[in-house]
Amino acid sequence: MEEAGLDAIACSLPENVLLMTGYFPVVGTSMALMTRDCRVTLLAPEDEMGLADRDGADQVVGFQPGSLDKLTGAVEAIREPLARVLHEQGLARARVGYEGGAAYQPAPYISMHLYGGAMAELLEGATLRPVDDLLARMKATLTTIELDRLRRACRIANYGFQDGAGALCPGRKETAVASTFRAPLSIMGTGFEGVSRADGAVYCMSGPNSAQAFGAYARSRPRELEIGDFALIHCNSHADGYWTDITRTYCVGEAGDRQWEMCCLILEAGRAAFEIVRPGARAADVDRAARDVFRAAGCADAFKHGTGHGVGYAAIDHNAAPRLHPASGDVLESGMVFNVEPALYFEGYGGARHCNMVAVTETGADLLTPFHQTMEELIR
Repeated sequence: MEEAGLDAIACSLPENVLLMTGYFPVVGTSMALMTRDCRVTLLAPEDEMGLADRDGADQVVGFQPGSLDKLTGAVEAIREPLARVLHEQGLARARVGYEGGAAYQPAPYISMHLYGGAMAELLEGATLRPVDDLLARMKATLTTIELDRLRRACRIANYGFQDGAGALCPGRKETAVASTFRAPLSIMGTGFEGVSRADGAVYCMSGPNSAQAFGAYARSRPRELEIGDFALIHCNSHADGYWTDITRTYCVGEAGDRQWEMCCLILEAGRAAFEIVRPGARAADVDRAARDVFRAAGCADAFKHGTGHGVGYAAIDHNAAPRLHPASGDVLESGMVFNVEPALYFEGYGGARHCNMVAVTETGADLLTPFHQTMEELIR
């Protein structure tokens, strides 16, 4: 903040409130304020106080988002308590950084409030500067505490994959399979090692449907699995706001020669990418290492997306550093966490992807999702 000439930063996107305070807001009406001397204030609705008051802010201010006396929107509800905090901390006319650009935001609840342009209105009187790049840099490299919380989210996801893979069988619909993988994320996750909120989304794409899994989003259909199918399972789960991005592709009942070859190439591409991971390595080189495996096998065109992107504060944000992409200029640093997701997709036949989460350490890659890593484990 000193380098940017800022007196404070004010944030309202849940992932940025989490970054500053350790609390992942539920409905999106909370705000966080951090001053240059590292004093952190969390403003949260009173009905979230049971979750918010145990986390890392120096000051927690509750406000009433509504009452039976009058209809009140979130902007009006937070206006007075925010103005009071700004006045008490001498920030009413200060230089304040805020979220000024487009952003990906994982949804913490079924419906979520976004302040958007109202942030500038609420900070009226301050000199405002967008700090989206600064916030992105802060989220790209995790502290020891943040990394421990993300590891916990990965351990919870492991339960989902163990239960789900054990229930894969011919005749089950993709939608039913996805539900089996998802249920443990909440059942096992809530209360796991002190986690207050855990859940996620899981999708199953099988047979020829799996060939479309390279798209911008996944979806489960009512198709029934058949012996010899690929069953591509895509999972984005969270534990108290720290997110995973994990994919496994299983062979239902048996693996044919073509499936075996595809999966072996994908696993080899992942290993090649891991070998490049270390502080100072170029993200583009990690991507190239995976892509070279497919080039050597003559199927590079079937790998239709980048090798990975930053994960942790967001589930799916292809702009989150480090971007493992042929055109990326990002350089790996210790503490970065990202996914490595080599894949092959063949229209009309099927697709397979193996997506792991990796942390950069001083000695190389630390695999955060070590389960179901061999062909023997992927045949169900």
